[in-house]
Amino acid sequence: MASPNNAKVLFVISDLAVGGTERQVATLAAELARLGWGVTIYSFADGKLRQQLERDGIKVILVPGKRGLMDRSRLARVLSVGIGTFHLFWLMLTLRPRIVHCFLPAAYLIAAPSAFLARVPVRIMSRRSLNNYQTSATVRWTERYLHRTMQAVLGNSRKVAEQLKDEGVPLDRLGLIYNGFDCSAYTNAGARAVHRERLGLSADAFVMCIVANLIPYKGHRELIAALGLVATKLPAKWRLLVAGRDDGIGSALHQQTAQLGLQDHVCFLGARDDIPAILGASDIGLLCSHEEGFSNAILEGMASGLPMIVTDVGGNAEAAVDGVTGMVVPARDPVRLADAIVRLASDPALRQRFGNAGRLRVIEHFGLVPFVNGHDRLYRGLLDGMRVSDIPEVRFSPSARATIQA
Repeated sequence: MASPNNAKVLFVISDLAVGGTERQVATLAAELARLGWGVTIYSFADGKLRQQLERDGIKVILVPGKRGLMDRSRLARVLSVGIGTFHLFWLMLTLRPRIVHCFLPAAYLIAAPSAFLARVPVRIMSRRSLNNYQTSATVRWTERYLHRTMQAVLGNSRKVAEQLKDEGVPLDRLGLIYNGFDCSAYTNAGARAVHRERLGLSADAFVMCIVANLIPYKGHRELIAALGLVATKLPAKWRLLVAGRDDGIGSALHQQTAQLGLQDHVCFLGARDDIPAILGASDIGLLCSHEEGFSNAILEGMASGLPMIVTDVGGNAEAAVDGVTGMVVPARDPVRLADAIVRLASDPALRQRFGNAGRLRVIEHFGLVPFVNGHDRLYRGLLDGMRVSDIPEVRFSPSARATIQA
């Protein structure tokens, strides 16, 4: 297969905020650079991850302007898209990357046509979520058309890959690469007592946590409703830690919590940069999404040794295995969610068994090695003229059972 030899790779992403996809891209860029790929990142908006990327030696190029696509003004966003389209096309002509890899829908809609017109040899798109965002017929039609111009279209879970297949992506161009991350920050998170003391939690409290920005589809409302149903069945000193940026529903969640009399038990922590400590202080982890591609939060919780309760959407059940590493419940179902919480709250031995199995599963299947190696092999193969279906590490087989067994 082709050797990197500092071959130029251009990642295009919507912004550099601290989100799941953005952190995955930052990690992937740094690891690929260590393997010899010449990685540059083009972003339509600045963010906290830029400093991390530049410390890792990754060149970051931003769309001209102060805030880019993140500007709240509609006119400013439209102008930024126009400026960014021309700027990015010019960059492709001058940088002459061998590979352009698009992440997130907005970046795909802008970068894919530019890469095609600039005759970039290898064009790749990674979808990180289900296609529920395609509420516009124009977006649906445009994405399906752009798929035809890609050498590779990747999903990060079987559910996402199956949707891409249904959108017309040929199997010889369709791939699957699961998320991956450095588990050491979580497996070596330290003593629970230390974390609890720093967070003001008693040593004998029963602590749950959810790490998810306060967005309607993340299911916080159902979680609070579920806790309202079973509050009296939980240990007296139970706590729920809610870690995540308020994206508009924070006040409604506070009000719901107060109406149910749970305000002394639910702690809204806001956006945090000490997630390993929050997980290390907890007894169980939760993710109650209505939709999901493949959640890093589940992997982080499992790496921390937490039994996970997750909803059966997207790739959640591909990460956490029901009855092995935790419990999988239907989405938007507070009753079933409440039952799962009570079961784990009342059975410390089960929590321990699920937690141990989850940690082992993450280390074996979702670490950095398979994640980075999959992209490395994909890039090498495509530069050699291979198809995605010819590359075992990434090819997707819709008829196969789950690719990672429990």
